[in-house]
Amino acid sequence: MKYLFFLLLSVSTFASYVEHLKYPRGASYLNFLTKNNLPKSLYYDLDAEDQLITEEIRSGVNYQVLKDSNGTLEQVLIPLSDELQIHIYKDNNSSYTFEAIPIVYTRKKEILVLRIQNSPYYDIMRATNSKRIAKIFVDGFKNSLNFKLDIRKGDPLVMIYDQKYRFGKPFSMPRLQAAMVEMHGKRHYLFLNEDDRYYNAKGIEAEGFMLTRPVKGARISSGFTKRRFHPILKKYRAHLGIDYAVRAGTPIRAAGSGRIVFIGRNGGYGNVIKIRHTDGYMTLYAHQRSFRKGMRRGKRVKKGQVIGYVGTTGRSTGPHLHFGLYKNGRAINPARVVRVTTRKLKGKKRKMFNMIKDSYISELDLALQNGESAVALYTFDDKCFINIDSCKEIKYQKYSDF
Repeated sequence: MKYLFFLLLSVSTFASYVEHLKYPRGASYLNFLTKNNLPKSLYYDLDAEDQLITEEIRSGVNYQVLKDSNGTLEQVLIPLSDELQIHIYKDNNSSYTFEAIPIVYTRKKEILVLRIQNSPYYDIMRATNSKRIAKIFVDGFKNSLNFKLDIRKGDPLVMIYDQKYRFGKPFSMPRLQAAMVEMHGKRHYLFLNEDDRYYNAKGIEAEGFMLTRPVKGARISSGFTKRRFHPILKKYRAHLGIDYAVRAGTPIRAAGSGRIVFIGRNGGYGNVIKIRHTDGYMTLYAHQRSFRKGMRRGKRVKKGQVIGYVGTTGRSTGPHLHFGLYKNGRAINPARVVRVTTRKLKGKKRKMFNMIKDSYISELDLALQNGESAVALYTFDDKCFINIDSCKEIKYQKYSDF
C-alpha cells in the first residue's frame, strides 16, 4: 500500500521546524506524552496491539518532532524497528491522532577497502566515522580470529555492507554482507547467507551465540514480524517477538546465560524480565504470572535456569510468554537464533551458499584491486527549518518523514 504524501502542510508550516532528538533513557510512552503535553488518550484509547508496540520504543532512539513557529507540536515520528514507526499528528479538527506507519528510508551498498595501520576497529571507525560499522566487522570475526595478536600493519581489509538512511542520516545498524581480512598471507572470509546467518568459506557457521527455547511443550501462537498490513483493520501492525502459548504456571527458562537488567512491571507487557547477554544481545520475557524467588536486577543467570512462570499479566488475552530478542537494541527474529548446535551447510544448501560465496569473493577481490572505499558518514544539526534548502525535500510530506 502506498501512503499519502500529497496532504500539504498549511502556510504556517514554512516557519515550522523539525527537531532531531534522542528518546530519553528510561522514559515510558506515557511519560513522553505527559512531557510533551499530549493527551494520554493517545495511549489509553489504543487497542491492545497498538498499546503493546509502544512498549517497543527504545531508549536513545533518534526521533523527530515538527513544531510550528509558536513551538506547538504538530507531528512526531518515533521509530519502533527498522520498518515501522509511531506517527502522532494533528488532524483536520486539531486533535492529535496515533498511527503506526512504515519507515521511509533509502538503502545504500558500501564497499570499504583499507590497509591496517592500528587495528581493524580503529581504522574502520576512522575511515567511516561510524563505530557501528567497525563493530559489525570485528563481531563477525571475533570467534575465529585474534586481531590483537595476529594482525600486522599493512594487512588488507575489505568489507561490503549496506546502510539505511533516513532524513539523510545513517539509520539503524548497518548490515555486513561479506568481508575479507588477510593475515600472515592467508585470506579469511565471512559471508551472509540466505538464512541470515554468517558462514566462513568452508560453509561453517561463524556466529557463536545460540539460544534455547524459553518454554517447553509450547506452540507458537504468534510469530515475529517487523511490519504487516492488516487487510481488515486497514492499518499496520508489528509483532517484535514470538508468543509461546502454554498453560499458566509453566516454568520460563533463560534462553541464554547473562545478567538481569530489568525485572518488574512494564506497561502492556505486564511482568517482565530482561536479560543482557554477550555480543550486544538482550532477551525479554513478558506477561509472566510471577518471578522465581531470588530473581533480581543484576543477578547472573545460566542458560536453562528457571526465571519465572507463564501468566497473562498486562495486555494479554490468555496465558502465554512473549519472547523478544534484541541485538544492539534492534529487535530481531528469535527463531533465527534459537539453535542447538553450530551448523555446517551440506547438500543443496551448500551448493547455493557456494554460489553466493563465489560471487562475493569476486566482488571483494575486485574492490581490493581497484582500491574502492566508502566515504565517511556525516551528520547535521539537530534542527532544521522547512523552508531552508538543505531541508526542502521534507516540505510537503505529511504521512512519512516530514
